[in-house]
Amino acid sequence: MSEMNVPFWKMNGAGNQIIVADIRETASKISSEAAIALDQNSETKFDQIMEVRKPGTPGVDADIRILNSDGSEAEACGNGTRCVVSWMNKENPKDTWLFRTKPGLLNASYDSDAKITVDMGVPKFGWDEIPLEEEFADTTGIELQVGPIDNPVLHTPSVANIGNPHCIFWAPEDVWTYELDRFGPMLEFHPVFPERCNISIANVVSRNHIILRTWERGAGITQACGSAACAALVCAVRKDLTDPVATVTLPGGDLLIEWTENARILMTGPAEFEFAGMLNPVTGEFTREAG
Repeated sequence: MSEMNVPFWKMNGAGNQIIVADIRETASKISSEAAIALDQNSETKFDQIMEVRKPGTPGVDADIRILNSDGSEAEACGNGTRCVVSWMNKENPKDTWLFRTKPGLLNASYDSDAKITVDMGVPKFGWDEIPLEEEFADTTGIELQVGPIDNPVLHTPSVANIGNPHCIFWAPEDVWTYELDRFGPMLEFHPVFPERCNISIANVVSRNHIILRTWERGAGITQACGSAACAALVCAVRKDLTDPVATVTLPGGDLLIEWTENARILMTGPAEFEFAGMLNPVTGEFTREAG
């Protein structure tokens, strides 16, 4: 271990496994090799790393760089953002937060660890905004299917960009009956998605309840994906399947998603602390704090 070590918190947001790393006092970045090493350890296995950096813009609380468990960069992670808010609120308690991520500025509000709301921005539905490799006039249902061409298991998914690309298949039954672990990785790299894609299966239970499973781009099947929950809700509203406010039930817990009248998506959910420690951003070596 070296003097390069930086503080980190192992957390989860509705089951989404998150590492919040504080690199505000160093110019180092967490390497892809370090991310992969951390994911391979059972204690630090994660879905996303939220790398918290000194803000480069006045009025911003922090810049955030996001890494997936395969070492690639992600544009958005709502569950991870809630974890960052919970962590930063311990040293500087306040009600509102502003972060800069790869897609732009991100607002969040703090009520308690059990109720943190992130403004996920305005969704994009244009085929070239998601992006797709070819033009589709109607992105509420594109030509894509799982299974035999004459008898597909799932078909005609909705697509949207919530800071990153999402593909939502609408399941007529229990989402657990589908082999997401088998077709998720194939569709993540499907040629129609030039920047890869998050693949979800959604079952609409009622006008205000969706059940969702997600294969996350660069991370695999996760217990929760906040941006996928947002994508499912706005796509369901576009198809008149739900109201603009609904609970999205993920394997790790529930998120409340609201698509507001000004077209912004608000996501409310929990953030839970697991343990703290120090890590080397180059190698991924780490030590846990006692207690």
